[in-house]
Amino acid sequence: MKSMTGYGRGECARDGFKVTVELSSVNRRQSEIVAYLPRELEALEPRVRDEINRRIARGRLTVKVALHAADGGLSGRVRLNVPLARAYARELNRLARELKLAGPVSLETLVRASGVLQTDQNLTDAETFWLAVEKALKKALEALVKMREREGIHLLKDLRQRIALLRKSVESVQKQAPEVVKRFQEQLRERVKNAGLEMPGLDDERLLKEIVYFADRSDISEELTRLQSHFQQFDDCMKAKEPVGRTLDFLAQEMNREVNTIGSKANDSLISRQVVILKAELEKFREQVQNVE
Repeated sequence: MKSMTGYGRGECARDGFKVTVELSSVNRRQSEIVAYLPRELEALEPRVRDEINRRIARGRLTVKVALHAADGGLSGRVRLNVPLARAYARELNRLARELKLAGPVSLETLVRASGVLQTDQNLTDAETFWLAVEKALKKALEALVKMREREGIHLLKDLRQRIALLRKSVESVQKQAPEVVKRFQEQLRERVKNAGLEMPGLDDERLLKEIVYFADRSDISEELTRLQSHFQQFDDCMKAKEPVGRTLDFLAQEMNREVNTIGSKANDSLISRQVVILKAELEKFREQVQNVE
């Protein structure tokens, strides 16, 4: 089991350049990748996403790729597009005059303009950098996954404790369930007695019909059986190697459905107390599951 939160960083120096990759992930119901790559490496984004998708199944992941010069390796590979800079200056100065803005266009503004600073053909070939990007990305992914695994150990411990409490409450409900009809029968006879009416015999047809109707309406055996099945599925998830977050999220919803049904059908104060406990623990369980990959 892995958490969905984590951080990883990787670097790779190659041919006078250094590539740095930073990964950070947070909770998300589905998988989402937000990538930030320098212009020179934008063509590599699909390959970066594919590499991440092979290791990460769930969560919102942000990847930042940076390209640096190693020991001045970029010097001599950057050139200025002077004609383009002049065109920018001419048009920007004309716009400034039309808008009656003070001051000429600064060098900083021109340098930031798209295309003014250019690299040579070797630098703009993104494929040249893929091996370095791939190596840095794999290092970052390895660190990210390890952190998610460490947090996953704590999540697993907490979820097991929640399930243990749920099991205990369900066992209590199972013990109380057979007594519900007996208590109803006693309460029914008590109401008849308090009303000053003749006490019917145990074989009275009207009394038997009322008891049978109540027993059928308040029967929660199916819900209890399904809850036990869900607990078993949780145990199976704990043994799985693949991501189980979505499965656990589904199980939490189904368990909540069964508990709500028990609460509406049981019509018994003792069982209602356990239903309150079950709902409280299930809510904590569901919140924690949102952190699982």
